[in-house]
Amino acid sequence: MSTKAHLKIVQPGLLATVQDRGRFGHSAQGVSRGGALDERAFLWANKLLGNTPNASAIEVTLGGFKAKVLTPGFAVVCGAPASVNLNDQPQPNWQVFATAPGDVIDILAPAHGLRCYLAVAGGFDVPPTLGSAATVVRDGLGGLRGDGTPLQAGDELAKGCASMYPAVVNRRPKHELIPRVSAHSELQLPMVPVAQFAQFSADEQQRLFNQAYTVTAQQDRMGVRLQGEQGMHWPHPQIISEPLPVGAIQIPPDGQPIVMLNDAQSLGGYPKVGVLSWSARMALAQASAGTKVRFVALELSHAQDELRAAELFFGCTG
Repeated sequence: MSTKAHLKIVQPGLLATVQDRGRFGHSAQGVSRGGALDERAFLWANKLLGNTPNASAIEVTLGGFKAKVLTPGFAVVCGAPASVNLNDQPQPNWQVFATAPGDVIDILAPAHGLRCYLAVAGGFDVPPTLGSAATVVRDGLGGLRGDGTPLQAGDELAKGCASMYPAVVNRRPKHELIPRVSAHSELQLPMVPVAQFAQFSADEQQRLFNQAYTVTAQQDRMGVRLQGEQGMHWPHPQIISEPLPVGAIQIPPDGQPIVMLNDAQSLGGYPKVGVLSWSARMALAQASAGTKVRFVALELSHAQDELRAAELFFGCTG
């Protein structure tokens, strides 16, 4: 791996963090998974550049990001439809472009959606912490310094050398394969009804599926709080804390769902009504406050098939 700096952060914006697919195998020690919230956009960025699926990239939240290129290379920005400029010239999202020393990359606030991924050919060479470069602020793990701090102005990142196939300027997915981040349509969130779902009454179960929820401003990389017209009622005693998977839908005492995301704690004591499918998590990761969402029941086997197909397509297996 190269140690020469490739990119210098000029302005990190609201939140810019180094991310890969996350930190696996440590939940028993209370360590969060972390990793790119919109994993699909992250994986597309690496696929377009010829990187390995787990190559580190920069997750940019709500734009305001600027970086200076220090060595020649290739880059791409995938995710929410933000305006991307290279030396003040507009650059299409989801399309590989060449970079030269002195170039300045600007990622502005997206028109809708929340997160973009800036990836470079070879990935960013960031030393792993517990097997991953993923930044988890709440755990104080990962990232450029290994202590969970977000990227700051003046930070310099090196890039790796290896790639599966050479990066090609203007490479992009077929139009129909680019995920859409909509500001208007109601999101359908497929979920597998598991955990304590069967312990809720039939009326409460129907309430979950029959109403639209609103994404609130109470959201971050740990989770998203939703607000519906009617909360769900849990009639039983508090449960003992148990493992909390990414995408779990918890029902706290106020009856309004909380969907757990990558930086959530590893255990939770609220009852759960299900777990989001892989694509539903990707959609929710881009849902800004005010977005309407509706849960849709999904068979476990279908959710597994979707995840298996995604991992096969992006080369995450084997």
